[in-house]
Amino acid sequence: MKISKRMNNVELAELLRAASSAYQIKGGNRFKVIAYDRAAEAIDHLSSEAKDLWDDNQLEDVSGIGKSIAGHIGEIFSTGKSKHFEKLFEDLSPAIFELLKVTGIGPKHAKRFVDEFKLTKASTATKELLLHAKNGDIAKLEGFGKDSENAVIEAIKEYQAKPKDRLLMDKAEAVSQSVIDWMKKSSAVGEITTLGSLRRRASTVGDIDLAVASDKPDEVITHFTEYPQKSRVLQKGERKAALILPGNIQVDLMVEDVDNFGSLKQHFTGSKQHNIQLREYAVKKGWKVSDYGITKNGKLVEHKDEKSFYTSLGFSWIPPELREGTNELEIASSGTLPDLIKIENIQGDLHIHSDFDIHTSHDIGADSMQSIVKKAGELKYQYIAFTEHNPAQMNSQKTVNNLLKKKGNKIDQLNNELVKTSVKKIYNSLEVDILPDGRLPLGEDALDILDFALVSIHSSFKKTRKAQTNRVLKALDHPKVKIFAHPTGRKLNEREGVDLDWDVIFDFCVKNNKWLEINSSPQRIDLSDALVQEAIKNGVKLVIDTDSHAVAHMDTMKYGVYNARRGWAEAKNIMNTLDYSSFVSQLGL
Repeated sequence: MKISKRMNNVELAELLRAASSAYQIKGGNRFKVIAYDRAAEAIDHLSSEAKDLWDDNQLEDVSGIGKSIAGHIGEIFSTGKSKHFEKLFEDLSPAIFELLKVTGIGPKHAKRFVDEFKLTKASTATKELLLHAKNGDIAKLEGFGKDSENAVIEAIKEYQAKPKDRLLMDKAEAVSQSVIDWMKKSSAVGEITTLGSLRRRASTVGDIDLAVASDKPDEVITHFTEYPQKSRVLQKGERKAALILPGNIQVDLMVEDVDNFGSLKQHFTGSKQHNIQLREYAVKKGWKVSDYGITKNGKLVEHKDEKSFYTSLGFSWIPPELREGTNELEIASSGTLPDLIKIENIQGDLHIHSDFDIHTSHDIGADSMQSIVKKAGELKYQYIAFTEHNPAQMNSQKTVNNLLKKKGNKIDQLNNELVKTSVKKIYNSLEVDILPDGRLPLGEDALDILDFALVSIHSSFKKTRKAQTNRVLKALDHPKVKIFAHPTGRKLNEREGVDLDWDVIFDFCVKNNKWLEINSSPQRIDLSDALVQEAIKNGVKLVIDTDSHAVAHMDTMKYGVYNARRGWAEAKNIMNTLDYSSFVSQLGL
């Protein structure tokens, strides 16, 4: 297994699962197997990088990561090596761990295939095993047969075609909605819902899981397997089925009786850590919880809905976004969960790019200011801001000033034309680059033309934490700067965010009335939900923006709201939930 100081969460979770498999192969302590599996699951569902949590001495606070495992991870982040993992893996071929990525191949079978067929390289392990399977070599092994061999062939083909990255939320939602729309055409389908990380509104999703309430499971399963956009049916049982869709996206469906649909929905929404804590709580009371319901005094009680499920355990209903195994059960037991923000609370969008050309070096928007204002009215917004990227530095200051004045005149004209619409104010703003040394690439005259500015990082992502933090503070200190946009600069499945000292950033924002953005772009979802929660605890004011580069992007506001909910945000924590008059007061112009 490759180990380095800059391991991201995907790589780290893979390492921990490999450790679990190594213990299984060597016949080690089963509690260590469970511990490493739990830790891998916990890392998988972090919305901040484990490295950032370690930097802040918070890694041990993550449910599922014990002190010992946190110590081994810390050694990796500190030195780029781990004596523990090196010793654990030293006599195991790296090909084993590559084969483990194939669905259906467990640790002992992977080890056997490697030994029997002399597989040595991780890079060629699946390809070589597929050749052996096609040649009939697996069927010749004791304990295997032709059916097992064919299953391996299909599993490897699926692995080779499987998307390497998790689905972004907008893609996962679009795929699931298409299937749901199809399912609703069957009269046998009652309630239908997403499950797992998609229902919990995580920023990325693996396979898509759905559940249907019905007393006619055979009809539901048949209708599901007839979904016209499928590539093939992967599985078809009495109450479960799975499809492979174009792009090798897997969709799983479960059917449950109406009387127990709440129990199933709760169990398979997860998260795993949330359910572990529920089980531990129930065991202390002599009860048992499962997808079949709640067993008390030997009697199984089914639940039609989740509210009755949680109530019967002594909790208020817990929104799916909060079910991550932190302290949600403790707070739900006292009935003091937050009233989470809703999409209808949003009153404006402060990060929109139009097609007004101010000679920026970045991309410009696709649509006109007029069409964006019209869309804002349809969304019942009371205010918006046009935040084109700052003009390129190659422009003279005179040219920049003239461009910004021209843009300001256009916005003034639009403000004068605001009639028969909910929009009361259009702000003249810019998204301004934070240069590597913290300076802004605009002169004071240019900044004075703006109502306020957003600042963001678009370059030099690998600076040290101290240098990066000082860079941001210098930019935020300018009196025209109000919002720190997509603060970590991360792009999901593409690059990690910058390393910042968030305690220092939070403190500066509170003392200087600066706001942090939750960027709704599905590729960003930035701030992460964990940082949203920390920002709220520190009293930081937040905004949720779309960073729209086209009118259609304005509908992505919901993804930022999802993430804010995962960060325990209420409407009062988000500045653009305020009506216009209250917003103006908070903006302080």
